[in-house]
Amino acid sequence: MNQIPVRRLTLPNGLRIVHSQDTSTAMVAVDVLYNVGSRDEKRSLTGMAHLFEHLMFGGSVNVPDFDNVVEAAGGKNNAWTSTDFTNFYISLPAQNAETAFYLESDRMLSLAFAPTSLEVQRGVVIEEFKQTCLDQPYGDTSHHLRRLAYAPEHPYSWPTIGLEPEHIAKVTMDDVKNWFYSHYTPSNAILSVTGNISFERTVELARKWFGDIPARKIEDRNLPAPGFPESDIIETVHGDVPDTIMYIAVPMAAHGEPGYAAADAVTDLLAAGKSARFTRNLIFGEQRGLLTAADASIIGSEHPGLLLLSARLANDNENDIAAARELLLSEARKLTDPAAFAGREFEKMLNNFEASFRFSNLGYLARASNLAMAEYHGTDINATVDDRRKLTPDEVADYADRLFNRTPSVTLIYRPAK
Repeated sequence: MNQIPVRRLTLPNGLRIVHSQDTSTAMVAVDVLYNVGSRDEKRSLTGMAHLFEHLMFGGSVNVPDFDNVVEAAGGKNNAWTSTDFTNFYISLPAQNAETAFYLESDRMLSLAFAPTSLEVQRGVVIEEFKQTCLDQPYGDTSHHLRRLAYAPEHPYSWPTIGLEPEHIAKVTMDDVKNWFYSHYTPSNAILSVTGNISFERTVELARKWFGDIPARKIEDRNLPAPGFPESDIIETVHGDVPDTIMYIAVPMAAHGEPGYAAADAVTDLLAAGKSARFTRNLIFGEQRGLLTAADASIIGSEHPGLLLLSARLANDNENDIAAARELLLSEARKLTDPAAFAGREFEKMLNNFEASFRFSNLGYLARASNLAMAEYHGTDINATVDDRRKLTPDEVADYADRLFNRTPSVTLIYRPAK
């Protein structure tokens, strides 16, 4: 298989640079990943990481209007925030690549800290909270699941958008400055550059624009224990929703720990594709008509995360709800026997993983983000497929047994309002 070309360099101020050239495109992507997310928040002031993603577009020390400069250079930009990271990216024509270096370095150096920007972005984020969590059916599902699965003081016990909009409303400029200078520093960031630009030119531009940004002290990250439940929890909530949906959350290993890849493989065997077990056996199996949809996924986190099983029920009654929960767990528990899926099914799962990985790295823009994540984890992106193929059916079955037979779970039943 073709290898992804990767070269690296670390500047004296701690900024890590990772590069992959692709001469088949006329574009360049500049991706900056900051090692800060909602896990760095306190319960008394949640949503800061997400608010700050917005504030980074509100003007930096020398650039009052970030978006206009990007658009004038023929580019596009966006960002995303997770529990663990905040990621910013710009794609633009290769001849204008320096503009991206200039823009990203300026907001790494310092924001403008304009009161108007804070006021505007507070309003934007509060409105986003209302639209996605309060006004949308099932929008507060993550709030409920995380509340039930994690101890209250662990930052995974609230979603990235925050606990409540009132937290964002009370953010002060001092809060903003403290967050910036505690987390937005070269040694806490990775600069990933892909597309039609050489490594030499990338290093030249990185040194020119980022080299003089001083390193700042990163705030210590001291997280409490997850506080996972010691026995099964089943909770029902009601809301303005059309159907009953069930979620079963099971604690799983953190990224990079033994069991993480096996958990990912479990969800792939259960729900990746129309021929996967949930669709084949639950939607169209012997109990056809009980569920209208079923899925499995992982919330991959830097600290112990959650594996999710979910289903949409055809009817809202107690008997069907109890049957649906048992059906989901029963199908998952079949994976505790390696003989049940070893062979063709297991190989198909690995092939699908490889195909998804290969396709996700064909585009220069997605590759920039993938490279940044690999650099953060200290992994070789070119070893990703080989590492997954080292996984054995026995390892997957052993971890499935741990998940579904020996780990307490959280079941959330979201029912239409009575």
